[in-house]
Amino acid sequence: MDLLATTSAVAVSSYALLSTIYKSAQALYAQPATNPSLQDSLGRSEAVLPSVDVIVPCFNEDPITLAQCLESLASQDYTGKLQVYVVDDGSANRDVVAPVHKIYANDPRFSVILLANNVGKRKAQIAAIRSSSGDLVLNVDSDTIIAADVVTKLVLKMHDPEVGAAMGQLIASNRSQTWLTRLIDMEYWLACNEERAAQARFGAVMCCCGPCAMYRRSALALLLDQYEAQFFRGKPSDFGEDRHLTILMLKAGFRTEYVSDAIAATVVPDSLGPYLRQQLRWARSTFRDTFLALRLLPELDGYLTLDVIGQNLGPLLLALSSLAALAQLLIAGSVPWWTGLTIAAMTMVRCSVAALRARELRFLGFALHTPINIFLLLPLKAYALCTLSNSDWLSRKVANVPAEGEEQSVILHPNAGRHAASKRGMSGTIHKARLSSPESSLAATKSVCGCDRSTACK
Repeated sequence: MDLLATTSAVAVSSYALLSTIYKSAQALYAQPATNPSLQDSLGRSEAVLPSVDVIVPCFNEDPITLAQCLESLASQDYTGKLQVYVVDDGSANRDVVAPVHKIYANDPRFSVILLANNVGKRKAQIAAIRSSSGDLVLNVDSDTIIAADVVTKLVLKMHDPEVGAAMGQLIASNRSQTWLTRLIDMEYWLACNEERAAQARFGAVMCCCGPCAMYRRSALALLLDQYEAQFFRGKPSDFGEDRHLTILMLKAGFRTEYVSDAIAATVVPDSLGPYLRQQLRWARSTFRDTFLALRLLPELDGYLTLDVIGQNLGPLLLALSSLAALAQLLIAGSVPWWTGLTIAAMTMVRCSVAALRARELRFLGFALHTPINIFLLLPLKAYALCTLSNSDWLSRKVANVPAEGEEQSVILHPNAGRHAASKRGMSGTIHKARLSSPESSLAATKSVCGCDRSTACK
């Protein structure tokens, strides 16, 4: 039984070494770079502000959540041309959300595209992209509300013609709802302000997250056919659209960026069932795009290779050490002290660093994520790897998808607008974010949401 103890000790030691190197480099590169002030940048670019098309795909969305999303778009402080395309992807509750569309019936900035059948988020996006003509395209999920200056800040980042895509910082609008939403909010902070921030130092954010991501139309025009026709083992790949499009952008030679003070608040799962289904879908999409991403590494900075190794080999070593430790406990009856103490030490170091960087003690509570990761997420990722061909969204039912080659019916409402929306005092309205510390998601939340997050901003 010494073999089990040795295997567990070697695996967890290798995990600790790799994680120390990877997380140290990540923390170093995630430090914000010095950039010109927002006002200076605005002064230089105001005369040539590009036009922006905002695309909001919707499927069976709660009408209040959708109304809050659209109100945040109507309240943008962007002084350039802004058009919003709300794409209803064959929702079964169209009669329920119709009053929300009607609220925006008189503003020429808003258009509603009604798809006759449910075709999935990706094709709904593409329908709006092909119906619009703005210089830049901003994708916003229908359960997301964005700060009033998000469009402006993302546009400033896109001023560099080499940038093909840029994402904002995500926070959980319903953070205070359950213990899980609090945990996910911290997970989002770490994913944005550690992982994405470090990748952005080299212009290679590997996934510009769907709730709030801006793309250059000229780049989309080159990639749209590839994006639409993604297949895996002969089957259409309908989810993971944000990661796949980001990888295509990098493959085409464009930079992808992260803007930490462009804040978007999105609804996250409040119980384990929906959370695990979401993580399963994300894991499958990540595995599907891994090989495509690997081909890019020789052209990118060496840190990105370390990043890929850390994100893929690290969990494998952690899983191996955990399995060996569990077998040691059950078969040999001996307690795997070394493995347990090493994992606990690595967890507390990471949480302490996050608490220090975010200036919030609550990040010490992120230690709870470690047992969830070991006992739920790692087995789930193994299952995802074994079921890569499954393209079920798990959280939605797709019906009446047109046959291949069949043209999708589109009903376009050219005028759907904001006059009535500006008169109603809707709770959850996003106000202009004035962030003294963009690293703090709690401070960001208070700046972004006009309501207490305990109400889930719904």
